[in-house]
Order: sequence, then structure tokens, then C-alpha cells
Amino acid sequence: MIARKDAAGARRTGSHPGYLAAALVFAVGMAGTTLPTPLYGLYQEQIGFSELMVTVVFAVYAVAVIAVLVLAGNYSDAVGRRPVLLVAMGLSAASAGCFLLEAGLPLLFAGRVLSGGAAGLLSGAATAAVLELAGPEQKGRASFAATAANMGGLGCGPLLSGVLAQYTSHPLAWPFWIHLGLVAVAASVAWSLPETVEHPRRRAPLRPQGLRVPPEVKGVFGTAALAAFAGFSLLGLFTAVAPSFAAKTLGVTDHAVAGAVVFSVFAASTAGQSLTQRLGASRALPAGCGVLVVGLALVGSSLLAESLALLVLGAVCGGVGQGLAFRAALTLVSGAAPAEHRGGTISAFFTVAYLGISLPVVGVGALAVRLGLRTAGLVFAGCVILLAAGAGLYTALRPAGKRQTGAR
Repeated sequence: MIARKDAAGARRTGSHPGYLAAALVFAVGMAGTTLPTPLYGLYQEQIGFSELMVTVVFAVYAVAVIAVLVLAGNYSDAVGRRPVLLVAMGLSAASAGCFLLEAGLPLLFAGRVLSGGAAGLLSGAATAAVLELAGPEQKGRASFAATAANMGGLGCGPLLSGVLAQYTSHPLAWPFWIHLGLVAVAASVAWSLPETVEHPRRRAPLRPQGLRVPPEVKGVFGTAALAAFAGFSLLGLFTAVAPSFAAKTLGVTDHAVAGAVVFSVFAASTAGQSLTQRLGASRALPAGCGVLVVGLALVGSSLLAESLALLVLGAVCGGVGQGLAFRAALTLVSGAAPAEHRGGTISAFFTVAYLGISLPVVGVGALAVRLGLRTAGLVFAGCVILLAAGAGLYTALRPAGKRQTGAR
């Protein structure tokens, strides 16, 4: 087992950046993964492809994330946090370069694959770095900083690119040039971070780690993972096709507005996650599923009424519910997992979550080709409402504490 340095020693107070600097690196990397969201309509006009292809381009990102989680999810445990963060920044920069070249669908796919690789590496290494660089009295704040960096970064990406696309002369170039500058700053910060892994290896073999769900976790894993799948489906919908919904169904063509709508769901998710500790995980999971159901119903209503206000309200409500349920589910799963299998269990949990961010939106794209975006969106909302309601009802009737011992 790889030992961890004492947090206070690792931070060397006054001589090295601390957990907030690691959170900044995390946020910049995650912002790059959602940067293209408000721009897909422009790429459709320039290159010429269907709504289904938009969702496929988006889905390859999730496939790349899952592949990296399975292959290298715990790689930073062996080689150290800092090298993995630097590789993630390199992948993020390469992804931006692919989009800057604007040479057709192959480079869009390549950019999304590279972006997914960066996100997969950051999910484990950056979260661990933020937590390990915090002192004993800072653990609670560091946990929220990691959460806020993840969801906040995902939300800031479309907000930044939407504003730049709307108000600059080169809408498909400026967002990625700005992001390259941010990546350069983040890489220099990552380089200055103290290493928190003792005796990291210079090289370690990459091999599939497997996805384990130990018997101790099975009582809570199914419903927790289902709630995460439903919540991430909502995030996938807004990240992949919400700008198309806004433009083609609601008549909103302002890229800055489209980016702000996507930002709202991630900002709300961050707010929801901040409430989980107050409620307790066992109560926050069914409560979050309930709020998520209301949010999805509002999203569906916005398509029927052709109302931007309802769409934003649905984004905020659904985001709060997703945040509540997601953090509660992760807390219950990680708390129930034995220490020797915790990494594999969490990787399995995130794999289900990222399947939720990809598979349903591809289904929306396929339905949109035959039935139109509005009908596809309504079908999506109905199916995910059933999933979230089922998970919420089950956990409300059978709290985690009654299903297995040790869940927190």
C-alpha cells in the first residue's frame, strides 16, 4: 500500500500552495470538458451533421472517462498526484487544439476523447490532492472545495464559451484560446504543488483494475447507483442538447443565454451538494431524488409550454436534486465499502454515473431524428422521472441503515 504524507508536512505552510490551488487546477480541467456545449449548433452549421451526431460526439467523452476510470482510476496512488495532474492538463490542452483546427468530425471526436481522458484522470487524482493538501482542521472545507471545483468547473465551461461565442468575432476560436491560457496557468500551479504520495514510482504498469462491489455494499449500491444514473442523465441532457432545445424549440439563439442555462444546472448541483451534510446522507438521497423528479417535470413542461423560464427553473430544481442525491449516494457507498476495496467500489459507482451521462442523451438524439427534439425531450423526462422516483421511493421506505451496517 502506498503511504500518504502528513497533510501539514505536505503543504509546508507558507512555502507551497494548498488545497485551494489544487481545486483551481481541478476546476480549469473540468471547465474544458464542457467548453464546446454552446458551440455544437455552430459546428452543425459549419460541418453539417444531425442532432444524433451531436449526442454521439458528446457520448464519446463519457466513454473515454469510463475507460480511464477502469484502466487508470487509481494510477496516481502509484506514480503520485502531481504527474497525473500534469498529464491531465496536457490532454486538456491537446483537446483544445483539436477544436481550434476545426477540420471536421474526426477532430471533434478526437477532442472529446482527449477531454474525457483528462476528466477521468482528474476525477481521482485532483480529488485526492485537494483532500490530502488540507490540514486536519480544513477537511470539511476541502471536501466541499473538491465538489465545487468539479461541478463549478463543469458549469463555468459553457458559460465562458457562450459569452465569447456571442460577443467576439471568432466564436469557435476564442473560447479555446482562452482555455489554453488557463490550462497553462493551471499546469504551472500543478507543478508547484507538493507531492502527497510517499515514494511514488517513476513508472507503474497500466492494467484494468476491475470494478468491484463487495457484499458489504450491495445493500446500498443498487439504489445509490440508480440515483446517480438518473441525476447524471439530467446533466448529460443539459450538457449535450439543451442549447439545441433552447434554439429549435424555444427560439433562443443567444449563445450566452444558452451557456448560462447550462451553467445554472451545475451551479445548482454544487448548492445541492452543500446541503447534503446538513440533512444526512440517508435522508438526502430520497429527498434529492424527489427534488430531481420535480426538476425533470419542469423541464418537460418547458418543452410543452415553450417557456425559457420553466427550462431555467427546471435546471435549477433538477440540479439541486442531483447534487443532494449524488453526494448522499457517494457518501453511503464509500462509507459502506471496506478500505481494501474502496477504490474499486467508487470506480464502479462512477462508471454507472457516467453511463447515465451518455446513454440517455444518445437515445434523445436518435429519437429526435424521427420524432423531433420536443417529443424526444418529453420521452427522456418521463423515463428519468420513473428511475429517480423509483430510487427515491425505495430509499425512503428502506433507509440505508436498515439495509446494511456501517453506511453513513
